[in-house]
Amino acid sequence: MIKVTVISICFNNLADLQRTCASVDQQLVLPDEHLIINGSTSPDIANWLADAPQPAFRRWINERDRGIGDAFNKGIEHARFPLLHLLHAGDCYAGKDVLQVVKKYYTDHPAIHWTSGNIKVTRAGQEIVIGKPFEASKLYRGMRSVAHPTWFVKKEVYDRVGIFNNAHKIAMDYDLMCRIYSEPYGYINHTISVFDDTGISTNNYVQSLKDNIRIYESYFGFSIRCRLWQLRLYLLHLLLQTPLGKWLFRIKKALGLANA
Repeated sequence: MIKVTVISICFNNLADLQRTCASVDQQLVLPDEHLIINGSTSPDIANWLADAPQPAFRRWINERDRGIGDAFNKGIEHARFPLLHLLHAGDCYAGKDVLQVVKKYYTDHPAIHWTSGNIKVTRAGQEIVIGKPFEASKLYRGMRSVAHPTWFVKKEVYDRVGIFNNAHKIAMDYDLMCRIYSEPYGYINHTISVFDDTGISTNNYVQSLKDNIRIYESYFGFSIRCRLWQLRLYLLHLLLQTPLGKWLFRIKKALGLANA
């Protein structure tokens, strides 16, 4: 089976990292490496990594970085194995079989260079599972339901298309998708991860929509359909903040349309 490095970045959030590590350690098929990139200003995480028993496959780098993208890039650079999963501290695997399923998929489909799957999120107060196959023709829609915490990407892909652009503080994953879109892709119809919705992308959702337009047009030129789609997402976001929007979403979920 292909060998996997799981990369978890963290910053002064020990409890989040411990929850993520526990979900990694519970896998039926363990990763070949779990690399912690710790840019914390407090010693809590470094002390826990050094003092608490850790599995042999876990190693870490304790040093300051220039933000999320820089931390991801550091993990990619230092990863020892060919298939990489960026599992942010706070995010967790959705079940104990995730790495088993993913490794088997890549063993059965050796020509595939990157994959996405399904993710459990909270939307309008409702816990749902979303995920759809990536379609290059719909790249203007942003991340759509191709959630970055579900991506597994071969390290060779980063060598070809480049790593994360530190100029983007929120939509750096979408920027990468605009470069990775032509790589051989596969969809794993399995719930990969549970999303921690307290992060920067959730708290700055409206800004991320603006960034999506700027990033898309930097690669593909001015796009009315991109701008209209991001406006649609913005209006839906506002609606979901209201009692009416939450009620409508509950109906949508009950009808089995939450992933539509």
